Amino acid sequence: MILEMQNIYKEYIQGKMSIPVLKDINFSMEEGEYVAIMGPSGSGKTTLMNLVGCLDQASAGTIFLDGQDISKCSDNEMADLRLQKIGFVFQNFQLLPKQTALENVELPLTYAEIPKNERIKRARQALIRVGLEERINFFPNQLSGGQKQRVAIARALVNNPKILLADEPTGALDSKSGEQVMELFKTLNEEGVSVLMITHDIEIASHAQRMIVIKDGMIKEED
Repeated sequence: MILEMQNIYKEYIQGKMSIPVLKDINFSMEEGEYVAIMGPSGSGKTTLMNLVGCLDQASAGTIFLDGQDISKCSDNEMADLRLQKIGFVFQNFQLLPKQTALENVELPLTYAEIPKNERIKRARQALIRVGLEERINFFPNQLSGGQKQRVAIARALVNNPKILLADEPTGALDSKSGEQVMELFKTLNEEGVSVLMITHDIEIASHAQRMIVIKDGMIKEED
């Protein structure tokens, strides 16, 4: 089991009010699975992703990631988990504009204090893996939207994470580029990468092996 969420609640405090966002979420995912979490804006899916990604902590409940109870982790332990076990792919790529594709992909390895020669080798391999061997020394403004997202996926993969978290990964792309990114996720999953993707688009969600629908902070159905 790569991920297990047990009786998860999340609420935010605004002034004297408590705003419930997630309500008794129970969800698990096997290693090597490709799962889509689908829901409208405001449904709680991004909050759920932030909990899995060790960017936030639940108000109640337990989350096991690769067998580790992350609900008991300190901030430093959560930062280590993000670096070692989680790859993030965001809607807006979040690439550094003054860094080449190779340098952007190297970043997580820099934080992990990997020696420079090894960083370059692994970053180059990750870019080749996503089909960008011809764009290694290009800057983000020289790349199409689809190519930028491929750089972001290479960066997410470079540390060999246990799970790849994709937040609306095609949201900033045209339909053709979006399809290409979905094909890449499918290929990576076939190679053994665990993928958890959130989207509001049923067509995108249908690429996953399993689809979970979340609404008003609760899992409504599972296909």
